[in-house]
Amino acid sequence: MSRTVPKHYIIPFILITSLFFMWGFARAILDVLNKHFQESLSISITQSSLIQATTYLGYFLMALPAGIIITRWGYRRGVVTGLLLFSIGSLLFIPGEFFMSFELFLTALFIIGCGLVLLETSANPYAAELGEPATAACRLNLAQSFNGLGCILAPVIVGSFLFSNENAGVALPYTIMGVAVFIAAMIFTKVRLPEITPSSDSEDIPEDSGITDTIRQLWQIKKFRYGLIALLCYEISEISINSLFINYATADGWMTRSTASIVLSFGALGLFMIARVAGSWIMSRIAAEKVLTACAILTVAGSLLVTLNIGWLSRSGLFMCYAFEAVMFPTIFAITISGVGRSVKIASSFLMMTPIGGAIGTILMSWLADLSSMSTAFLVPAAGYTSVLAYACYSIRKNTTA
Repeated sequence: MSRTVPKHYIIPFILITSLFFMWGFARAILDVLNKHFQESLSISITQSSLIQATTYLGYFLMALPAGIIITRWGYRRGVVTGLLLFSIGSLLFIPGEFFMSFELFLTALFIIGCGLVLLETSANPYAAELGEPATAACRLNLAQSFNGLGCILAPVIVGSFLFSNENAGVALPYTIMGVAVFIAAMIFTKVRLPEITPSSDSEDIPEDSGITDTIRQLWQIKKFRYGLIALLCYEISEISINSLFINYATADGWMTRSTASIVLSFGALGLFMIARVAGSWIMSRIAAEKVLTACAILTVAGSLLVTLNIGWLSRSGLFMCYAFEAVMFPTIFAITISGVGRSVKIASSFLMMTPIGGAIGTILMSWLADLSSMSTAFLVPAAGYTSVLAYACYSIRKNTTA
């Protein structure tokens, strides 16, 4: 542990890691809401994809303001503001259920998305910077493992509640979550998080640059541009598969809704979490770029297996995607911000716009599923993983020629 997180940073690392669990839980609930709203509100798969689209629109629109907030007022205030928005959005599910208004539910999810992007923009670079640059990807994968734990628990807890009782509503779980998040916000107003000053490197941006100059100079860094595209493509793949997992599992009678939500939690997302922990250990011994390349190859293979629709082999391909995509987000993130120096907060805000790719991917997959089949729809994540593979190969070449 001391190799990854220095002793004097362990407490801040534990506190910031708790946030990874919170947004993992909140984002995983969306995958259950898709199927629930299709039935309770009598909407199509394509219409229910607005759940992801609205949430990640909040990410896209709030990401840059989030970077400005934490640049000017620090990580702690960014965290507290994010938690308060998260809480307000969750509690809006109470009037949403009273009026059974899909539009009000979407408004609540948009506010939650705005809160979550503040948390992620603060926590991801903060966790990466709590130690030596060489172990940043390893450290971020470790923190992101708790994101995986939240992803595991959300579908099984909320899915079991919603699918085991036809009269169950979404207001209760969101109210409990909203109150818990508000308490967390109050706790973070009382704790102190040390501000981290990133070390300078060859592509560092001057400390006295304004926001506009910082953004302009960031876009001149090729590794940052390519990393941003790779992260967007990863989000297209990862979020769209999660969003339609239950639809895929129930499409041909493979599973019931309640069984699918449990398998999503303990099977797919459990595998995801284990793989992320394993990835953190592996990357303490093997270069992150090489691990990313191997994982990208295997996710491309897994998603293409699903498109072939050949029984258990295709279903195995689905779980291959979960196992080998696990390290992608934290690894791409850590590699991409490694060359931006003191502008890491603004760089992080741009990277946290990428979950909008989840909305794009979910809509495309839903459209293909309605047009053809759930298996054919997996061409969308296959394309996303291929882009990640291209970035991994570029990163290896850059390191080799450096």
